[in-house]
Amino acid sequence: MDHNSKQFCPGSHVMIYLLVAIAVYVFVWFSSPFFGNYNETNSSPSNFPGIGVKDELELALREASMPNRTVIIAVINKAYVERSVNEEATMLDLFLESFWVGENTRSLLEHLLLVTVDQTAYERCQFRRLHCYRLVTEGVDFAGEKVYMSQDFINMMWRRTLFLLEILKRGYNFIFTDIDVMWFRNPFLRLSPLKEADLEISVDTFNDDPRPENKYINTGFYYIRSNSKTISLFHTWYSQKNNSTGKKEQDVLQDLIRGGLLQKLDLKVKFLETRYFSGFCQDSKDITAVTTMHANCCRNSKAKFRDLTTALRDWKQFKAAVFQYPEIIDRIGLDFKWTAHTECLNSWQ
Repeated sequence: MDHNSKQFCPGSHVMIYLLVAIAVYVFVWFSSPFFGNYNETNSSPSNFPGIGVKDELELALREASMPNRTVIIAVINKAYVERSVNEEATMLDLFLESFWVGENTRSLLEHLLLVTVDQTAYERCQFRRLHCYRLVTEGVDFAGEKVYMSQDFINMMWRRTLFLLEILKRGYNFIFTDIDVMWFRNPFLRLSPLKEADLEISVDTFNDDPRPENKYINTGFYYIRSNSKTISLFHTWYSQKNNSTGKKEQDVLQDLIRGGLLQKLDLKVKFLETRYFSGFCQDSKDITAVTTMHANCCRNSKAKFRDLTTALRDWKQFKAAVFQYPEIIDRIGLDFKWTAHTECLNSWQ
């Protein structure tokens, strides 16, 4: 035997294979989307400016989304999460409590995404362990109360519209709800099945006139599906921002509807009856059917808070009566009347 020749050594080959496997593993790990430095913007870039970091919003949407890519969106600021000296709760407290005492509504909190426009609201949202997203607008302070139709109020509503357009462009359907909307029953049970409508929107007062131009919409509560038509609607809507001095975004959308935009876009719209989607402008007369209660036709947060507190108390009393006497729920419903919304009525004086 030639002792100078190289001999086969199984151990050396195993070591080489092991080193190669480790190198491949490290390469794959550092290239993985689960690695900490991964930026989702690189994989699905957005051409939409001014919305903030794309991957943070996408992550928040995914965490809150239902399997059919539907989320519940609400926008809050510091004024909604801090208690005044004379109050024992906040507007956010009332909003969340309505989900707790509502019928078939508690599980919906898993799909609620609170969009916060200042740091205080964001921290309070995180403290409540909800789905939270911090919407940053450089050089603008949205923290304090924005009195109805003030310039700050109008600016905040337009910023909200721009943000919601981005959500539609990402392919998410959503219910948008103001914080001053009480959720007494699951609204998805009242919305159109099988995608019969592109947009289902609340109104201040409901009438039987089928013509959309004769409906008085309210953008404080609506359900919208993401598709090319609804994205075009929002694009057109937001494009009117600089040509609408003294008008809030709701007024501009109302003008577009009266101008025939829905027909031009072939948009299917359902206007939600106040029997189910009620508000202070026009109370639902049917407590056994009411789904939401909106503090519309009210000028400031203080008045809204007090009248919504009363409305929530009315709802609890109704539920207690039904629990005690379930066999006469129809009679209880017929006898029920909402307490007058006195604070909101007086807020206009």
